[in-house]
Amino acid sequence: MQTPINPLKQALAEGRPQIGFWLSMASTVSAEICASAGFDWLVIDAEHGPQSLPGVMAQLQAIAPWPTHPIVRVPSSDPVAIKGFLDLGAQSLLVPMVETAEQAAGVVDAARYPPAGSRGIGGARAARWGRYPRYVHEANAQICLIVQVETVQALGNIEAIAAIDGVDALFVGPADLAASMGHVGKPNHPDVLAAALGAFARIRAAGRAAGILTRDEQFARRSIEAGALIVGVGLDTLNLAAQTAALADRFKTVQDPPRSG
Repeated sequence: MQTPINPLKQALAEGRPQIGFWLSMASTVSAEICASAGFDWLVIDAEHGPQSLPGVMAQLQAIAPWPTHPIVRVPSSDPVAIKGFLDLGAQSLLVPMVETAEQAAGVVDAARYPPAGSRGIGGARAARWGRYPRYVHEANAQICLIVQVETVQALGNIEAIAAIDGVDALFVGPADLAASMGHVGKPNHPDVLAAALGAFARIRAAGRAAGILTRDEQFARRSIEAGALIVGVGLDTLNLAAQTAALADRFKTVQDPPRSG
């Protein structure tokens, strides 16, 4: 059996926008529900979610039957973390807080087998217990690495980061970027949105795919129009919180029925 082709990497190379959703609940039920919703990709968030390696593996298994591609957001650029999630079989990683070309080069090195990198040989699940006999030879070409641009320093280094061979996409993180710009808690501040749009143009000019996560539907559409190819439009936790609160509020406004007698 051939090592599977990475559909996200292929779509980005062809310039096709990919719309996705965030999994923060560390739940196989949430993963399965969202995987069957029709998104192109789902991020399993191991940076801010209560995730574990076995838990991420279970979510990868829940997503596998559905035509949506799993991306794992690793906790950091630590090579040990990167190796662990790749060994589970993840083909696409989202790496937070990459601020320099040197950091980006380290991420690429950690994700590639020798001689192109220093990833340790192992991880039987990634090779499906030997059923992908050429996995160690083919994996490098199918790994999609997305690095997050989340600070003012990272914005200044976009071209240098994008120039690193092996970086497939640069993903703007508006919440942390807002904090770095002095607008804590205001990811939709006009300065932050303008910085994101400017980043998209620079990322595209550098020959890489651009991405963002935003719950603002209007800005999500504007991002796609501006050339962003990886656009996250919601999160399981916040969507559930918003919908349940709205439902409860609608019924709290119902008048008490009149009492007889």
